[in-house]
Amino acid sequence: MAECITLKKSNCKNCYKCIRHCPVKSIRFSANQAHIISDECILCGHCLVVCPQNAKEINSEREKAKVFIQSGDPVYVSLAPSFIANFDGAGIEAMRTAIKKLGFKDVEETAIGATIVKREYDRLLTEEKRDIVISSCCHSVNLLIQKYFPMALPYLADVLSPMQAHCTELKKKYPNCKTVFIGPCVSKKDEAQKYGDIVDAVLTFEELTQWLKDEHIEIEHTRDNLQESRARFFPTTGGVIKSMVQEAKEYSYLAIDGVDNCIAALKDIESGNVHNCFIEMSACVGSCIGGPAMDKRAFVKDYAAVSEYAGDKDFEVAQPETKQLRKTFNAIDKHVTTPSETEIASVLRQMGKNKREDELNCGSCGYNTCRDKAIAILRGKAEVSMCLPFLKDKAESFSDSIVNNTPNGIIVLNDKLEVQQINRVAMKITNLRSEMDILGEQVVRILNPTVFMQVLQTGRSVHNQKSYLAEYKRYVEQTVVLDSASKLIICIMRDVTDHEKERNDKEEINRRTIETADKVVDKQMRIVQEIASLLGETAAETKIALTQLKDSIQNE
Repeated sequence: MAECITLKKSNCKNCYKCIRHCPVKSIRFSANQAHIISDECILCGHCLVVCPQNAKEINSEREKAKVFIQSGDPVYVSLAPSFIANFDGAGIEAMRTAIKKLGFKDVEETAIGATIVKREYDRLLTEEKRDIVISSCCHSVNLLIQKYFPMALPYLADVLSPMQAHCTELKKKYPNCKTVFIGPCVSKKDEAQKYGDIVDAVLTFEELTQWLKDEHIEIEHTRDNLQESRARFFPTTGGVIKSMVQEAKEYSYLAIDGVDNCIAALKDIESGNVHNCFIEMSACVGSCIGGPAMDKRAFVKDYAAVSEYAGDKDFEVAQPETKQLRKTFNAIDKHVTTPSETEIASVLRQMGKNKREDELNCGSCGYNTCRDKAIAILRGKAEVSMCLPFLKDKAESFSDSIVNNTPNGIIVLNDKLEVQQINRVAMKITNLRSEMDILGEQVVRILNPTVFMQVLQTGRSVHNQKSYLAEYKRYVEQTVVLDSASKLIICIMRDVTDHEKERNDKEEINRRTIETADKVVDKQMRIVQEIASLLGETAAETKIALTQLKDSIQNE
């Protein structure tokens, strides 16, 4: 499959939203980047719509269309009927006028091809009496069946899509012309590439809008009325059925939109629970008016616009022979291997899922179950680190290990000065038996809150502030910091009680030594006075030596 959707690597933020919304999980994460797996993708475009970072983009064929125009060959546009919902107030004549200014020869409605297709659907039911017929207008639905439900392939209508039917007619009428389809769909680009030279290029409404804007071309808000335009209902849910004659009364006619609903229906079909049905399937919720390349989406308003614009009769177009409308669908191998139960169990253990109750199946990684995620890892589509509960538990375990094994006391407060976390060392310092005695309570119950209030009000941290906790008879050095992002106050306390006691003891010894030295000096002076005549200068030298000893002790 040619790459119709590409990824802006710098934009991907690992939110996994694309995986959560991908109905077939055809996205691989590697090196913190999302990659679309072409073999598995059905090109529904949901990842484009939901990506909050606009990391995915549709490959444009605008330059290709320009080359066709510059070549001199006549280039005709097949305009999808959902245009009426995308371009407010503009009918086909207004669109034709604007698009022809870009250099195109002419513009016709794809709904003409839809008329041909819906007639063939009616014929399949009335003449061939098939048990189940699934519409083949939506290329994403066709890919879904080809890749994931091959048993349902016999029920897929082997009929050209409206785009192909119309472009085939254009090439019959205008030999040597080029055809360009413009619509709301990504998968049509792939369909055009896969099936020969019927459609030469595909543009989305977004591409057309930008092209007109670049050329400063305005679309007039004028509507034309044409009663022979019932196939204009095609881009709405049930629109195919609504445009059909439905002469085969023994059949049930069902319209299903959204890939998840289509998958559920296909499972029922494969299980043999469905018979005598014509099923209109659309990958997009709301059908084509909900397409991924619509400039905007407003289902009620868009349906009303389509309904108002559609006529009650068929386009006047000759019906081709049945063989000219045939289209072959084959199963597509996704090249996917099925891992063993032993391999799955091993990966689950790496994810911290050691028993069934550990499997939260929360879907935060994008996969519906932990088992699905493990299988994706084994297929190289996912990484263990994509499990947010696993990462949270791992981070908390690592954090708890540091907090509980550090020699310092740690207390975490919220901006209301309520204790959120306390480690064993801090509990020992504050004489707490259990953390439950203080968690959620005001810190004032165990500590003077002044320093915490100061840090909270000023936003300035306090480092290595020495404090005496009289209630606990402990000396601590406190570092208090504010985490502005989380509004948490973190207090780190180093118990320096033993150091302070040792220092106090040393100061006491020094004090006593000084007192002893003073007494010795006084005694010596008395002796000096008594025998001054005998000792002379010796007494003075003794006094000097003792005074120096005293000063030395005081300076320590």
